[in-house]
Amino acid sequence: MSTSDLRLSRTRLLELFTDSSCNPEMMKNAADLYFSLLQGFILSLDDSSQECKLRYIQNFKWTDTLQGQVPSAQQDAVFELVSMGFNVALWYTKYASRLAGKEDITEDEAKDVHRSLKIAAGIFKHLKESHIAKLITPVEKGRDLEARLLDSYIIQCQAEAQEVTIARAIELKHNPGLIAALAYETANFYQKADQTLSSLDPTYAGKWRKYLNLKSCFYMAYAYCYHGQTLLASDKCGEAIRSLQESEKFFAKAEALCKEYGETKGPGTTAKPSGHLFFRKLGSLIKSTLEKCQRENGFIYFQKVPAEAPQLELKANYGLVEPVPFEFPALNTHWTPETVAAFDLTKRPKDDTAKPKPDEEVKPLKEPDIKPQKDSGCQIS
Repeated sequence: MSTSDLRLSRTRLLELFTDSSCNPEMMKNAADLYFSLLQGFILSLDDSSQECKLRYIQNFKWTDTLQGQVPSAQQDAVFELVSMGFNVALWYTKYASRLAGKEDITEDEAKDVHRSLKIAAGIFKHLKESHIAKLITPVEKGRDLEARLLDSYIIQCQAEAQEVTIARAIELKHNPGLIAALAYETANFYQKADQTLSSLDPTYAGKWRKYLNLKSCFYMAYAYCYHGQTLLASDKCGEAIRSLQESEKFFAKAEALCKEYGETKGPGTTAKPSGHLFFRKLGSLIKSTLEKCQRENGFIYFQKVPAEAPQLELKANYGLVEPVPFEFPALNTHWTPETVAAFDLTKRPKDDTAKPKPDEEVKPLKEPDIKPQKDSGCQIS
């Protein structure tokens, strides 16, 4: 093995990040090759706990999703491992978003969206739980590898994967109680992700938080709408009307937040969920279901409408999303004692080069300008 093998595999992986024809199999193969070669700078060949002497010979620089083009830099191969791992996870979210934006998404493609988001969540989770703590230099606040951001990415990936489940359940006309429970759990996911970012500088996180907030309100509207259907089926028409009225409130709040989100400046592209068919359909469904409940209450039930909205204590027994477990690949077999000995450690860079120069910029990779055929509302990337 030579350093050119490592360099070529890294270049290939970076190229795939911006290749619109790349699929999960191509990404996994390229990532596994690079990570297995990079492990030679981190793991000792004898499987001992002793640190590899090559770990600190190279300086790595990475920019962040929220903090512009001024890079973080560390002279540490573990920093490269977790930074590249983070970007592989981001690729899976972007792939899912692009696929979800197709005009006529097939069942298999919907499954790919679902699985890609679970894979991304698994990578983010593994980085947070098993590798970030190994960095010699702690991660700066508000950077991609910081715990609050990783937690938000994990939770949002789970929430967006559950959106696929909800859409499928609605399409197949599953039990309204199950749909309400899934929507409620998803709304709570988005709320939790928002709360995780609450202590971050709003200059960086404000736009992201608006998105999470509107999605939480949107799925609370779904939960109350389908819970109303469940109540009506149980002859609790007064409570059903109150549930639908609460659904209306959350839907109106989600619409208002869509406008605020579109006007909020911040990193990332701007989705237009209020224009998406899935969003518009909910508004029509709430209206028609509420009218049906009021009509039946006036003719059949004559029940009093409670002043308080029903408490949602819903627990989904099916369809909840868990991250797909992830592990970095084992050390590449090309690494041998002779390979390690061939590195000249006297040429390692001085430690002061690990700090980026003031205002130094790293040019971002240019992503393909692919306009979705429809706005999926999927906006983790």
